[in-house]
Amino acid sequence: MSQKIILITGASSGFGRLTAESLAKAGHVVYASMRDVAGRNARNAAEMAAIPSTDIRPIELDVQSDASADAAVAQIIAESGRIDVLVHNAGHMMFGPAEAFLPEQFAQQYDVNVLGTQRVNRAALPHMRAAKQGLLVWVSSSSSAGGTPPYLAPYFAAKAGMDALAVLYARELARWGIETSIIVPGAFTKGTNHFAHSGRPADEARLADYEAGPYAGLGEQVQKAFAEIVPDDADVQGVADGIVEIVDMPFGTRPFRFHYDPTEDGANVGFTVLDRLRAEMLHRVGLSDLLKPAKLV
Repeated sequence: MSQKIILITGASSGFGRLTAESLAKAGHVVYASMRDVAGRNARNAAEMAAIPSTDIRPIELDVQSDASADAAVAQIIAESGRIDVLVHNAGHMMFGPAEAFLPEQFAQQYDVNVLGTQRVNRAALPHMRAAKQGLLVWVSSSSSAGGTPPYLAPYFAAKAGMDALAVLYARELARWGIETSIIVPGAFTKGTNHFAHSGRPADEARLADYEAGPYAGLGEQVQKAFAEIVPDDADVQGVADGIVEIVDMPFGTRPFRFHYDPTEDGANVGFTVLDRLRAEMLHRVGLSDLLKPAKLV
């Protein structure tokens, strides 16, 4: 295994932290990015950096800021000379009836979960393209092609947007020798802070209409129902382990998608069909080479 220089976004907790620590334990240099690394995340950063026999380097990166993304990538290039792997993990969840969220709240959700990946890509990809190699790992969601319970509209819509962006980037980077793997986790009610830290609707009057009307109690019903179908042995570490396995694979052998869904909501079937239809269209128009990254080095 060759040691890789890896940047992961949203690494202070959840999937991001588990993945950063697992990649570092596998022998890679990991830039674990997060907001406010010297403030509210100082303890998380210190804990990660202190893990024995690992090289985890906490770094300030706010995916909602062009300047922050540019500065983080510039620091990594100055210190390490390259970025081999970029893991798009940063994300935020919102929970509640769609109508009760203000448009500005939807915009913020897209800004973090979709535009954030674009900011970091624009900072990192020129260096990857110059090297004619690299790997983008996108942490998507089974909701984009599987089961979609209500009250998660802003999150699901943003994740679907990010997944679509990942697919198109894969085609546009293949000739540069850059690979893409899309990670598709299912629903987890334990092991992450998604539900505990999820955003709530700002329009209290609309929210009250739903909570007092025919949808009274639905939020609690949704969370309880999903908690019950998640197996007791479901472990979010499986997502991190999958990413480590993909990073350590030789060029050209990495899967386009990796599913880890203990609840089996059907996304593996949905994406298989969807990705096949997309591939067949490229075959029809003579662009089959975009389905596999070119080996340039």
